[in-house]
Amino acid sequence: MILEPLISSSSKEFKRNQKAMLNKVAKLQQTKKEIKLFTERAVRKKKSVRKRIELLKDSQTEFLELSCLAGHQVYGEKSPAGAGLVTGVAQVSQRECMIIANNPAVKGGSYYPLTVKKHLRAQEIATENNLPCLYLVDSGGAFLPLQSEIFPDRDHFGRIFYNQARMSAKGISQISLVLGNCTAGGAYVPAMSDENIIVKKQGAVFLGGPPLVEAATGEKVSAEDLGGGDLHCKVSGVCDHLAFSEEEAINKARLIVSRLKAPLKKDFLQTKSRKILYPKENLYGMIPPDLKTPLDMRNILAFIVDGSEFEEFKAEYGKTLLTGWAYICGTLVGILANNGVLFSESALKGTHFIDLCSSRGIPLIFFQNITGFMVGQAYEKEGIAKHGAKMVTAVSLAQVPKFTVLVGGSFGAGNYALCGRSYQPQFLWSWPSARISVMGGTQAAQVLWTLKKDTGVEEEEIKKPILEKYEKESSPYYASARLWDDGLIDPLETRKVLAMGLSLASGADFTDRNTKTIYRM
Repeated sequence: MILEPLISSSSKEFKRNQKAMLNKVAKLQQTKKEIKLFTERAVRKKKSVRKRIELLKDSQTEFLELSCLAGHQVYGEKSPAGAGLVTGVAQVSQRECMIIANNPAVKGGSYYPLTVKKHLRAQEIATENNLPCLYLVDSGGAFLPLQSEIFPDRDHFGRIFYNQARMSAKGISQISLVLGNCTAGGAYVPAMSDENIIVKKQGAVFLGGPPLVEAATGEKVSAEDLGGGDLHCKVSGVCDHLAFSEEEAINKARLIVSRLKAPLKKDFLQTKSRKILYPKENLYGMIPPDLKTPLDMRNILAFIVDGSEFEEFKAEYGKTLLTGWAYICGTLVGILANNGVLFSESALKGTHFIDLCSSRGIPLIFFQNITGFMVGQAYEKEGIAKHGAKMVTAVSLAQVPKFTVLVGGSFGAGNYALCGRSYQPQFLWSWPSARISVMGGTQAAQVLWTLKKDTGVEEEEIKKPILEKYEKESSPYYASARLWDDGLIDPLETRKVLAMGLSLASGADFTDRNTKTIYRM
């Protein structure tokens, strides 16, 4: 079936929608530009972190950057741009690799709590998709004023090295380029890599840097003598290759990657990619600025799937959930996109479709604009909780790659049923029009007012701070800064990032997942 947008590009509605989305995209682009300025700054005659990545990846290929907005405004005016780390997937020597690069232009590459979270998320993606990891190390270690939020817990700094050991044991190569200081715990990044390279008179690896050594022992020693390239390549054996420049180190890393064993890839059903039928910029005019305005997801899919063609499944049943098959740049996918609140029929339809795609090895893509499941006595009587649980179970156990795009609202259990962050999609991206919270601010304020209205407190006194809090915390910027997604993207990038994600996921392994379960009937 060819999808035809239901909003005319000449209509007032289209122009209103387009103007609102263009403003949102302009704000996003400006924010990313300001953040990226910190990745283009060179420090002490070193190359900038973005230049390093550009030299490392194959020329004329894309860099799929992750979590660009990590840390944005989280720590006040001194929030580290990009959390002081650049992560993403690039092709290196014709091999897809995860790149994790410290940014010494931001607090010397120190690790804030969200730097650790961003690093761990990159490792998680690499593990799930069998991607070799390339660490461009140039860091002063933990940001000491926030040490209690970085050091001792399960998913704190130490988890980085745990992951390296586990990935290496699974045959996922770990390669480090020591391009600056690797201090304290950070010294274990190259030390736990399968192979590493250090730049002479620039890179240094030590558990305690010169200031700590002097404070602890009284010994005065230079960084080069304490942990430089000559020491570690000729004496200690901590490093494997000595390079005399960053360019030489990067070329050596490319050579190492070229000798890695080619990964086993799944054969997703492929066909020739076809262009969408409509000007892609018209997608902006399909997205209402107000979440209360109904949005037919067919209007969105028409600008994303090959040939604007979609084969719908159970078209006449559970109509508030759109399910069916399409191709993304030549790869067959199953799509779930909600057209309103979820009822029992919608959940059962979604469960059926997810299990169907999982049994056939078809990747799943979820497009969210969801207020949640229907509430009320009649719906509880018919068992909407158990029917919703079926869909949540199906999402949890699907043995195929999953991808999620937050288009509009992502509220309550609807977030769960349509593969929110907790359900481990391979990637999750947000649009600037997205909103995410346990419920809408208006609903939350009304609930709390209902609970407290007999206490003598004024309605405005209860509702106003709740509305302000939800407005702030449901923002896609708030979410992306805390890594609740893998990136806030321009809607026009959606087709491209999904195609790249599908390519990466062809190396994912789902064979060890147990899918036996009990569906409550």
